[in-house]
Amino acid sequence: MSPLNQRRIKLFKENKRALIALFLFGIVFFISLFAELIANDKPLIVRYKNQTYFPLFSMYTDADFGGVLPTEADYKDSFTKQQIEENGWMIMPIIPFSYDTINYDLKVASPAPPSRENWLGTDDQARDILARLIYGLRASILFGLILTFVSSTIGILMGAIQGYFGGKTDLILQRIIEIWGSLPQLFILIIVFSLFKPSFLTLLIVLMLFSWPALVSVVRAEFLRGRNMDYVKAAKVIGLSDFRIMCRHILPNACVSALTYIPFILSGAIVALTALDFLGFGLPPGEPSLGELVRQGKDNLQAPWIGLTAFLVLSVLLSCLIFIGEGIRDAYDPRKEVK
Repeated sequence: MSPLNQRRIKLFKENKRALIALFLFGIVFFISLFAELIANDKPLIVRYKNQTYFPLFSMYTDADFGGVLPTEADYKDSFTKQQIEENGWMIMPIIPFSYDTINYDLKVASPAPPSRENWLGTDDQARDILARLIYGLRASILFGLILTFVSSTIGILMGAIQGYFGGKTDLILQRIIEIWGSLPQLFILIIVFSLFKPSFLTLLIVLMLFSWPALVSVVRAEFLRGRNMDYVKAAKVIGLSDFRIMCRHILPNACVSALTYIPFILSGAIVALTALDFLGFGLPPGEPSLGELVRQGKDNLQAPWIGLTAFLVLSVLLSCLIFIGEGIRDAYDPRKEVK
């Protein structure tokens, strides 16, 4: 590792707030990746009559566990549980509810308050909030990461072309970006989602069309400055291609500036998905999402635990991303001194 990168890592570690935020974000993301192992209404392992079953990976019928129905086994059904306990054992996840599991055993009307069974309570459809929260976090973070990667790649490419070639190329592309950026994004999104069925891929493509200009100006400025450097002029003299000069000699310096914006773009992508879900133009109905949880809190003011959960989770998640971005920005600041 180069001394420069060692200095950057040391500067980031000295920012305790950014380091703690990165640790918390990593834990939340890691937990959400294994949502099926943590929150599910199916057992992790079933041992029945000296045979081992893995319901998370295969579908087993009610008849496989002593029943008569050819449909998928309901592991929360009293008869199925009794059959398995009498002839073996099963290991349930920590949270015995999936994001779409309806708790029919509630002793109070839904939305039910937090209890031993539902740690954060239930929503107005008797679904466990904690389970939906874990699955919703995974969907939001993965959506944000994919959108950030794709839009940043396009933005860096467009900024590199503008800054390196300049002239008419820069002028034409800059006018196109200005016109594109002035379009009413929310109205266009509403029109698109009224014509097409919203899905994860549809949302990703539509939001990508409006998020890629975020890094264009930063990368364009770096390429405008870098193309006049002596080492770039020398590379042109010895006959290196424009593509090689852009990728090997200017792009690494431009990516340093762009990298500091990545956490902020990621937080913006998560907020965009949450806002669309809240307005009803996001993921399909029934899918777990942070925006749907916020809407549940708005529609059920008599159940404050829903709104408080959504507020705290979004606040902590977005704050962590902002603190990480600040830490990266300080780490790449050449004026910062290592203590």
